[in-house]
Amino acid sequence: MEPWNYFNYFTEIEEYFWKKRGAHLLVSPLDWAIMEAWQKAGVPLEAALKGIDRAFESYQRSRRGAGKVLKSLAYCTDAVLDAAAEAVEAVAGSPPKNGREKKDPFAPDELRAYFSKNARHLSEGAERVRGTDPGLASRLIEVAQSLSACNTLLESPARVDLEDLERHLTVLDDRVSALLTSHAPEDLMLRLRREMDSQLAAYRRKMKAEQLALVEKQYLQKRLLQHFRLPRLSLFYFS
Repeated sequence: MEPWNYFNYFTEIEEYFWKKRGAHLLVSPLDWAIMEAWQKAGVPLEAALKGIDRAFESYQRSRRGAGKVLKSLAYCTDAVLDAAAEAVEAVAGSPPKNGREKKDPFAPDELRAYFSKNARHLSEGAERVRGTDPGLASRLIEVAQSLSACNTLLESPARVDLEDLERHLTVLDDRVSALLTSHAPEDLMLRLRREMDSQLAAYRRKMKAEQLALVEKQYLQKRLLQHFRLPRLSLFYFS
């Protein structure tokens, strides 16, 4: 997978789903949670797009799809995971590719701007909660400082190790998620879980337990970040 497509994972899937659906509608929090679950599970971009194709073909052949638009990526989950399994088998049986130097998808200045923007958003989020939850505010400032420290990884004259950089950012993303989950008010968590259960009700039978658990986790993470107006830090969300 080319580096740019790799880190443009969500945008590629979102735009492809729009084209297949024939309507440029906003992708729901549930759809974002599903995309994030695929990414966490290591589903290649090509497999996700192939699975979406298959799901649309199946939906259009079914009676329920007659004259109706497929509304959610949840319907595509089985087809996407099947395509991902096929991709793993194909790679295992194929000869190694010739190594070719690939162009870096991000310039160092772009990464610095990305870190700076997200550190600023984290600091602003900390100020918003300082009066009600000083402990959360303090921890968010620490994450912002750790994010700013990632700039040291860009100072080497050698090529930026994007995989290692992404590991750092994933650790920080996980820290923010854990902080918000532990500091969120009980009434907020209850409201988000009710919202999640309502949106997932129609698709629970289509998902295996491990798939469902991952989607639920990603959904709550997404909605908590929206509530506290905080960014995702991973390069997958670079824009």
